[in-house]
Amino acid sequence: MADLKDTDPLTLFAEWMADAEKSEPNDPNGMALATADAQGRPSLRMVLLKGYDADGFVFYTNLGSRKGTQLAENANAALLFHWKSLRRQIRIEGPVTPVTDQEADEYFASRARQSQIGAWASEQSRPCEGRFELEKRVATYAAKFNIGKVPRPPHWSGFRVSPRYFEFWKDGAFRLHDRHVFSRDADDQDWAVQRLFP
Repeated sequence: MADLKDTDPLTLFAEWMADAEKSEPNDPNGMALATADAQGRPSLRMVLLKGYDADGFVFYTNLGSRKGTQLAENANAALLFHWKSLRRQIRIEGPVTPVTDQEADEYFASRARQSQIGAWASEQSRPCEGRFELEKRVATYAAKFNIGKVPRPPHWSGFRVSPRYFEFWKDGAFRLHDRHVFSRDADDQDWAVQRLFP
């Protein structure tokens, strides 16, 4: 990578995401989401990025899920995008805030109807006796919302990770990779840029 001192990390992210959308066979918006509970015990899973802008990176989930409860206890997270086809990755870290009800409603309304019903039926991260229990719950909510609009469940919404740290990594020959970090404090408008040893 060239000198990035005058580069905006969100612009660079958009460029790399556009490249990934052309080259990744599945889910270029897939990202690893790391959270931790109040005791600092970490947890990691894959989720899908559903939007991003200058305010942050948005994903949606059941608020009672493990990630939802951990974010209620510790409102910080890390994201990792890894694009094997490009041999690139981006790490993002920052505080997390809930999206607005309007944002959650709008995104929920854009989902397929079966996905909307699934959000009602799934008690995400809780024990399930078997597939039949899940299918029974799906059938129950499909009947309940037989006609008309499926409302957003009160236990389902989204979160926004506001970046304070970006690391852009690009594969290099003989493990001489390119790594650049963009960081800033909450009150800073400008990003500090630093190259790291691979």
